[in-house]
Amino acid sequence: MTVSSVLVVGGGIAGVSTVAELRKNGYAGELTLISADALPYDRPPLSKEYLAGGRDLESIVLQPKQWYADQEISLVGGAAAVAIRPAAGEVELADGRVLTADKIVLATGGRAVLPAVAQVRRDVSVGLPVSNGQNRPVVPDRSPIHVLREVADADRLRTQLVPGARLLIVGAGLIGAEVASTARGLGAEVVLVDPLSPPLAAAVGIEAARWLHGLHAAHGVEALTTTVETVLETSTGVAVQLKGEPDSREFDAVLLAVGLVPETGLAEAAGLETSRGILVDAGQVTSHPSVLAVGDCARLRDHHRAEHWEAAQLDGARATATILETEPPPVTAPWWWSDRYGLHVEGVGEMRSPDAEHQTVVRGTLGEPPFSVFTLRGEQVIGAVAVDDPAAAKTARRLIDRGVDVRPADLADPTQNLRTLLRR
Repeated sequence: MTVSSVLVVGGGIAGVSTVAELRKNGYAGELTLISADALPYDRPPLSKEYLAGGRDLESIVLQPKQWYADQEISLVGGAAAVAIRPAAGEVELADGRVLTADKIVLATGGRAVLPAVAQVRRDVSVGLPVSNGQNRPVVPDRSPIHVLREVADADRLRTQLVPGARLLIVGAGLIGAEVASTARGLGAEVVLVDPLSPPLAAAVGIEAARWLHGLHAAHGVEALTTTVETVLETSTGVAVQLKGEPDSREFDAVLLAVGLVPETGLAEAAGLETSRGILVDAGQVTSHPSVLAVGDCARLRDHHRAEHWEAAQLDGARATATILETEPPPVTAPWWWSDRYGLHVEGVGEMRSPDAEHQTVVRGTLGEPPFSVFTLRGEQVIGAVAVDDPAAAKTARRLIDRGVDVRPADLADPTQNLRTLLRR
């Protein structure tokens, strides 16, 4: 069928990438983007430059306001979708408006996870609870309990990151580590807790994970392998009991950085199939042929859900190819990046610990940037992590995508130009 109208629900990178790709690839029909924010913005800076005060909201928008007008995209900002009706091609907004389209693309993203510890006990003199019992943050403006997903979250947290402030970060993944770095730069005293030792080993390999986690202590962060047992919010801050410690600790603020939950409510209410995300096929189509899903809310059947920035962007390109009935973009190794303590880290593919099938190769000296760590299966690279070495990450991705055979000695030799390996 000819698609004459497309409606995208969600203004993150996945939603904006979808409308951008549609116009870029010649789609001339009606195109509407519904965004909870007045102007969609980029999220990675929220734990780094924006949180530190080095960038403002205007500098992190994904596209300036005029771009939507120039591209003839109807941006419905500051709006929330409350229902979709796939058979009728309808999206109902909170203000009662009903919009229609031939295709609906759900780009609803995710919300911050509230672990059990978020159900805090509170001093009777303190106001509202921080959870409404539905795993959705309900945090009063002056509450010392924080999550970090939206600009408003970063704005609230920044007010408490003053010199000498005591911050507890629960979760030492990418967001927790980035906030620890930012908070130290602002002069806060930081304690970082995570039950894994070391965190991120699955993403970067055990050797690089140990070194990366060790950066926290080197920069004055107290990094502990433990969990939080109880939290008591008082009139002066937060009393936290850490497992294995005899006494509770006092903090001025607590950040819960333990992941996100995909926003599947609209899909579930509409009868779409969900399981740890909105289930989609390789073309991003859900269980209803008129509805697609992209980004953090979507999960390809029989695969893990991807949560990285570029993965959401590529979802938009695949959805565009489906709608326009054109060739989808080629499958490529997953790629992500992170920044902490002035270092830039990139990862591609899949890292594995050495075993009968896999070996680890270090290029340069581990712990002395720039360096890179590769995982090989036989003579093929399947994953790499690079610290201050973006060229190595870029080349590793090409090696993975092309299935090029390499010699471990060539990878390990810092005088060897990695790009020459692509010609073999």
